[in-house]
Order: sequence, then C-alpha cells, then structure tokens
Amino acid sequence: DALRRGESSRRSLNTASTVNVSSNPHSSSQTCRATLSRPTGGHYCRQMGNAIEAEQLVKIYRAKRGAPEVRALDGVSLSVPEGTVLGLLGPNGAGKTTTVRILTTLLRPDGGHATVGGFDVVEQSKDVRRIIGLSGQYAAVDENLTGWENLYMFGRLYELSKSETRARVDDLLEQFNLTDAGSRTIKTYSGGMRRRLDLAGALIGRPQILFLDEPTTGLDPRSRLAMWDVIRGLVRDGTTLLLTTQYLEEADELADTIAVVDNGTIIAKGTANELKAQVGGERVEVVLAEGEQIDRAGALLGPRSAGQGGRGRRTRKIVCPSRGGSKKVIAAAQILDDHEIEVEDIALRRPSLDDVFLKLTGHRAEEIPSEDGDTA
Repeated sequence: DALRRGESSRRSLNTASTVNVSSNPHSSSQTCRATLSRPTGGHYCRQMGNAIEAEQLVKIYRAKRGAPEVRALDGVSLSVPEGTVLGLLGPNGAGKTTTVRILTTLLRPDGGHATVGGFDVVEQSKDVRRIIGLSGQYAAVDENLTGWENLYMFGRLYELSKSETRARVDDLLEQFNLTDAGSRTIKTYSGGMRRRLDLAGALIGRPQILFLDEPTTGLDPRSRLAMWDVIRGLVRDGTTLLLTTQYLEEADELADTIAVVDNGTIIAKGTANELKAQVGGERVEVVLAEGEQIDRAGALLGPRSAGQGGRGRRTRKIVCPSRGGSKKVIAAAQILDDHEIEVEDIALRRPSLDDVFLKLTGHRAEEIPSEDGDTA
C-alpha cells in the first residue's frame, strides 16, 4: 500500500524536481532530502573547473517577539573543484547546515551568490536539483517500508524506469552491505544501517555532486569507519563531495581541502597539512619523573629547541619545538640520561586539526552547543 501511495505521489509530482521532507522528532526543524528527476542525456553538470562555488553568502533568521536576529551566515565564500572533497568543519551552530541547505536549494540566501554544477541555486534551482544528491543529518527513510522498498520509492521519484530502479536498488544494497537486510522494515535497522541506506538513497540517481551533512554523527566507531570506506569509494569514482563534520579526524581522513567555519564565517581554508602548519611544526614533549628537575631539564633542552618552548610544573612536562623527527627525541632522551634526569615519558607530537581549531577560535570544535537546539 505504501508503495502504491508512493507511485501515486510520484505521478502527481512536478517532473522537474521535488523535495521529500521527513520530520525528525529530536529537532525543531525538518530534515530534507532533495529528490530530483534525472537530467536528460546523462549530462549532470556543465564543463567547468569548480563544481560548487559560493560568494559572500548571508543568511539571517529574524526572531519573533523582539528577540535579536541570528546571523547564521555572514559572508561565506567557498569553491569545490570537480572530483574533490571539501570538508566544512565547525561546531554545532557554526553555519555548516545552513550553507548546505542554501547550496541544495532548500533555503534562499539573504545575500550573496552560489552556483552548483554551473547553475544558480536561486534562479536555476530546478537544474541544480537534477544534478545533486543530498544526505542530511538524520536518515530520511520511511520506517514502515523495507530497505528495498525505500530505495525503490526513491528511484521512481527520480523518474527511473521500473526495471532500471530494480537493478539500481539491488546494486546499492550490495554496495552498502545491506542485501540481507533489504527485506526487513527500517524499524529493525541499527543507526549505522539507516545512515548507509540514507546515503544509498542519495545515490540512486547517480549524482555527480553529493552533499553529506554530518554523515557519521551518532554512529559507533565501527560504523563510522565503514561509512568512511563508502565515502572514499565514491570519491574514487569521481564524485564531487561537500562534507560537513564536527569531527576533526573525519575531515583529516576524507577531505582534500578543509574550510573551518565559526560563527557563520569561514575563518581558514587549506589542506590539512597547510592548516596544521599555521600552528607550527612538530615538537618534543617530555614528562619528567620528578617535578623538581624541570628547570634543570629545561635549561639543557632549551638551546637545542627550534623555537620557544614551554614548561608545566604541575604536569612536569616540557615542550620543545623541533625539526628533525624522531632523531630529536632520541637526542633529548640521551641528554637527559647523561645528566641523570629520569624521564617518565617522551614523545614526538605533530599538530592536529584540534590544535588548529583551538588556535583559530580559542575553543575546541565540540565545545559550542547550538543556541536554538538545531544544528546550523
């Protein structure tokens, strides 16, 4: 019955584009998936260098009853070359989801300009919807249908023929390791299985440009790693991807370029290594067995440091900027041993994206909660 209702709905939809919206009980807003018809001739985007471009995007939410307005985006500019991955990194409330909603035509910007596949997201929204796939923060699936039925419904909404839809559904279930679960209702699926099925639904129309809004939020470590493998496979096949995340490790693992977002503004952009270089190079960290030796040890290691280091009396730790890799660790250990200073721990540490975010914003990526309970 549900499938027949879906068929009836499909016939009544505008053949150019539709939007399928499912409510999430844990959010005051709605989670949307753009459900799009297939472009004719198999041409998904114009010949161009950048698949996604945005210039000075502004979005303002005007509150009621005299409350101050919320400037969710305040001049966001970004570009994503074809066949690459841009990681949009930031805490809850930074503006990541608002950016995705504008680029996928689900929100109109209050200022600025954006194109996806060469099409203007406001003036040519139907064309944009034909060439993209979107997987939102929450799995937009029907719990009363089986996994196979959900994907079949999406395929028919994308204007695929019945035979093509059946073949595509079977292929996607196999690709996402859901073949055995395809005949089960979504109510029986784990969180990781729902996320995989949701991503499969976003791929049913073979989009060349894909938007993933925090695809691994809420997943256990094993499911997160499995999702990373799926995403890497899509990139190998040439998909252009904009990925939002609040997980620094995820951006480091998946993105060719990372844009750091905070308070509705992109505050830094570059490869993971370029961003880490802003913090500084590697450093040798030494934890002494006895805190009384910290000044003596610091005096011995200081002249051999590549820059100004630091000492922590409470932690008994000495940090020395370094160049030369593991050789510097060995040399530091030898110096301290020669002077009979006992070391509890010594290691070479390279800056992480967490260090980058802390330096740029003054807080860590997971520290800021959303002001209104909805992830922006």
